Amino acid sequence: MKKGLETYIYSTVGVLAMLAVLVLLNIMGAREKRRIDLTAERAYTLSAGTRAILGKLDTPVQIRFYCTRGENRMPVFLKGYAQRVEDLLGEYRQASNGHIEIQKLDPEPDSDAEDSAKLDGIEGEPTPDGERVYLGVSVTMLDQKEALAFLPPDRERLLEYDLSRAISRVAAPEKPVVGVMSALPVNGSPMNPMMMRMGQGGQKPWAFISEMQHDYTVKPVEMTADQIPDEVKVLVVIHPKGITDAAQYAIDQFVLRGGKLVAFLDPLAVLDQAGGGQFGATSSSSLDKLLKAWGVTFDSTKVVADMNYVGRTRRGREPAALQLTEKAVNKDDVLTAKADNLFLIFAGAFSGTPAAGLQQTVLINSSGNSQLIDPMMAQMGGEQVIKDFKASGTEFPLAVRLTGKFKTAFPEGKPKPPVPPSDPAKPEEKKPEPLAEAGLKESVAENAVVLVGDTDFLQDQIAVQEAVNPFGGQRMLMPVNSNLAFAQAAIDQFTGDSNLIAVRSRASRERPFTVVKKMQADAEERYRAKIKELETTLTDAQTKLNTLQQAKAGQAGQRFILSPEQQKEIENFRKKEGEVKQQLKQERKKLRIDIDSLETRVKWLNIAGMPLLVAAGGVLLALNRRQRQAAR
Repeated sequence: MKKGLETYIYSTVGVLAMLAVLVLLNIMGAREKRRIDLTAERAYTLSAGTRAILGKLDTPVQIRFYCTRGENRMPVFLKGYAQRVEDLLGEYRQASNGHIEIQKLDPEPDSDAEDSAKLDGIEGEPTPDGERVYLGVSVTMLDQKEALAFLPPDRERLLEYDLSRAISRVAAPEKPVVGVMSALPVNGSPMNPMMMRMGQGGQKPWAFISEMQHDYTVKPVEMTADQIPDEVKVLVVIHPKGITDAAQYAIDQFVLRGGKLVAFLDPLAVLDQAGGGQFGATSSSSLDKLLKAWGVTFDSTKVVADMNYVGRTRRGREPAALQLTEKAVNKDDVLTAKADNLFLIFAGAFSGTPAAGLQQTVLINSSGNSQLIDPMMAQMGGEQVIKDFKASGTEFPLAVRLTGKFKTAFPEGKPKPPVPPSDPAKPEEKKPEPLAEAGLKESVAENAVVLVGDTDFLQDQIAVQEAVNPFGGQRMLMPVNSNLAFAQAAIDQFTGDSNLIAVRSRASRERPFTVVKKMQADAEERYRAKIKELETTLTDAQTKLNTLQQAKAGQAGQRFILSPEQQKEIENFRKKEGEVKQQLKQERKKLRIDIDSLETRVKWLNIAGMPLLVAAGGVLLALNRRQRQAAR
């Protein structure tokens, strides 16, 4: 009895001691908040770019976090997200070496906190019951202020980037000037009175341009410009279709005087409504004179098809729509280290050997299981491309960076303007030809240029997805791949704020199944040869049958009379034609079954894998416990 009482007392004391330890650890943990990030891409851990931005701070930064509190005031689905925002702000404070101060405010109706929120540009979003909910951030340094009016949950993967960008902007308020030259309506189009009567408004700027306007002063540059303004630090050229020699000369001189260039070219801009928007029409662009001087060739008559990176469009699977993974990018370069999900449409390839004094770095490339195809073939659909596909074994460069000292593409000076047609009614006066503007011949210091073989990947239809903020109904654009992150990272790098590159690239939400795509490509490879053989046999049979019928029709008086031999031969051809069609149908059916079976296996593995793993663990644990009990 005494022994039992002692056991009971010791157990009680042990439980109480354990409880006290847990409470103490909980109190200590609450003061020093830490999160364990188990995601593959470390999506919830401060990136190196953010830590670098915080490490440069030498002046206190105040972050006011406006968040509605209370059980009945904050919607249920926002509570968990609001806590994650608060935890992230805590990590910013810890990583800033004391330079960031976090102030938490609850803007209750008619309170000082609500007045403060309005002064900071934080406006509550209305809820269905007429109340307002606040979830925003104001970042202040000295007299500079940036506001994130509302932090929607749908933009959580961009939360770190938004916060880091706001801190970077208040720390360096002077915005660099970025020039944009394009043959496409990237800056939007004004409202047409005729379209207004039909209930349609003007076209909005591309999301790519809108995002740039947050960080830079964006200055449009005409395609016919003969000079790039001096205040432009980085020039972005998007689809320079029909660019004049004068404009290429302007870009040439801009690069030689130290300006940075990011150029997006295209062999087939399929989303260019003025050219490639219709089947059979092509819209290509290049900087032919500049590229030639730099020793680079861009084939504007071919697009890249790749069976390892087959993407999906509304027409189905397209080998020329490249769903690129991390294997297609240069992981050793800061510009593409995080660009693991790019989607390029009918992209072109670069080739050649850089001119003396220049070095080339391939940023993005195709796999060896790729080939160059005609743009017209690419527009015919993915099935036709797959059927005729022949791997080249070449990894085609899709985006490159040139660095070093550039030489001019216009050694004879500025191109002369075109001579207007003469008027035969007026006598032609001979005037001395003006001397060509000499211009710069070589860059004084080393410079860099980024060239990308696609423009469609920047357009909203490809790069972003429209969403509606549940509070207030505002239109939001969410990235669906790394396209904009990659393009904007090039500009960030050239404007000197490369720390945002590692932060911005974490916004991608898609994670393509690379193993599945490889298995699909292997399955198609097994069937492609057989399907091609059967189609060739079918074509031959149809050709011979047509030849026989045409020969018979050419014989006078014998058009409708067939000899027994001819009838038998035609019957054999028709029979063979039917057999080949049936075999072809079966082979294509087998291919579809293999691919569908693969997708089904992967789906069930994802659905049932974890429950089976947990069940197996439980069974093993039960068996282990039974063995230990039997051993006693």
